[in-house]
Amino acid sequence: MKLNFRHAAYLAMASTLVISGCVSAPQGGYGPAGNVRASSPVEGQWSDTQGVAISTFSGGAFQSVATDTGNKLSEGTYRQVDANNIEISMTSLIRQTQMRVNCTLATPSQLNCTNAGGQNFSLIRRG
Repeated sequence: MKLNFRHAAYLAMASTLVISGCVSAPQGGYGPAGNVRASSPVEGQWSDTQGVAISTFSGGAFQSVATDTGNKLSEGTYRQVDANNIEISMTSLIRQTQMRVNCTLATPSQLNCTNAGGQNFSLIRRG
């Protein structure tokens, strides 16, 4: 599948936002062993509503890959600000730019996010 400029730009933006704005770092109390943190409610895989990218959030790190090629689109870190808000700091590997994304956990399966430029997007938890 050939990508035109508009599709490539959307793919870069969506993957960057998905990866960097929709994951949070583990937060919470320590477990019985005294050194295990509770997992974040956003841990796992999320897809943008257009089906362009899949973002994985794990242990404070994230990455986004294109659904059609599997190529990595962005990577970064995330942290949980409070029970429903996540802050992502990421780098778009396509544009070589850094971006901050803020997300709200609207439901256990939907993240509503806004990037620093004011663009809104949603991520849906995968299976």
